[in-house]
Amino acid sequence: MTRHLAGSFASPPGAEAEGGPVRVTALRAQAFHIPTDLPEADGTFAWNATTLVLVEVEAGGQTGIGYTYSDASIVRLIHHTLAACVIDADAWQVGALWLRMQRQVRNPGRAGLAATAISAVDCALWDLKAKLLGVPLVTLLGAQRANVPIYGSGGFTTYTDEQLREQLVRWVAQDGCRWVKMKIGTHPQEDPQRVAAARAAIGDAGLFVDANGAFSVKEALHYARAFAEQGVEWFEEPVSSDDLRGLALLRERAPARMEIAAGEYAYTLDDFRLLLEAHAVDVLQADVSRCGGVTGFLQAAALCEAFHVPLSAHCAPALHLHVASAVRNLRHQEWFHDHVRIEAMLFDGAPRPSNGAIAPDMARPGCGLAFRHGDAQRYLIH
Repeated sequence: MTRHLAGSFASPPGAEAEGGPVRVTALRAQAFHIPTDLPEADGTFAWNATTLVLVEVEAGGQTGIGYTYSDASIVRLIHHTLAACVIDADAWQVGALWLRMQRQVRNPGRAGLAATAISAVDCALWDLKAKLLGVPLVTLLGAQRANVPIYGSGGFTTYTDEQLREQLVRWVAQDGCRWVKMKIGTHPQEDPQRVAAARAAIGDAGLFVDANGAFSVKEALHYARAFAEQGVEWFEEPVSSDDLRGLALLRERAPARMEIAAGEYAYTLDDFRLLLEAHAVDVLQADVSRCGGVTGFLQAAALCEAFHVPLSAHCAPALHLHVASAVRNLRHQEWFHDHVRIEAMLFDGAPRPSNGAIAPDMARPGCGLAFRHGDAQRYLIH
């Protein structure tokens, strides 16, 4: 293995034999720090910028791309730990490379940062494989639907009531979303009034709330009953997603028409299994940028089928689109304000909603995305 560019690794020329495996010749990772358009916060965290880590993998004259929303520190992890699993390997063998990466991070730990790094590389490998075949990724995976329903997501606790109403109404009236989601939990005493304002703005559209684990079980149950009066039908992470017993209790005692959702911080297949075995959720969430990429997302979908629980795709809509179109039990895709804005800014081929759904562009191979390096250069940090 030789390093021929800053942040790039390559195998020697001529390593690929004609008619044999298609060898990965280069892997690159870069981090970009993109400011938000307004300050943002949820029930347990506040931020004013988002970090996107891009991965590019080359083989057979094609470049596959993947990415994750994580920390810039994983660039080094990708270059110095995961690259050895991928460089000079057969690009067709995505499943074997996924398992090799999982084993490579056994000692430092498979969850958290390592999982996001593997996710980005795995997505890039799937994109590469579809491009080598000259087909959209959803064709390679096997389409289950022509488009993916979305729900508008944002409604940050830093927003004024007017900003909240304006955002939610735009998703319903302009994008055709059947549901919208808002953040709660920073100032719980204000949340019933904020939820009432949201309901008045969106009429009969579905209303979701997300506490990001801000509440205790008793607090969450109190607010679940209050929010039910405003027709809230989805309560996401009312307590920490680590509290399986608490989630299960809330699922049992919440108002009948209110679903409990969690899973965005599941990094491994066992994380999903534990949530499902505990009967902790009505809808399981999975994030392709955290759970092991396309490979991990497909595994989570299979588990959901086995437990007869619907699946919802968390954030990163452009990255999810093709795999979300290929799983049978998908409920919807989160149309998250932060990521929608970044993906439209930096990727050609980012999806646009129509009648409350997004659809793969079947004229574009792979995941249908092309990264605009020139536009992103000013955000490059690593």
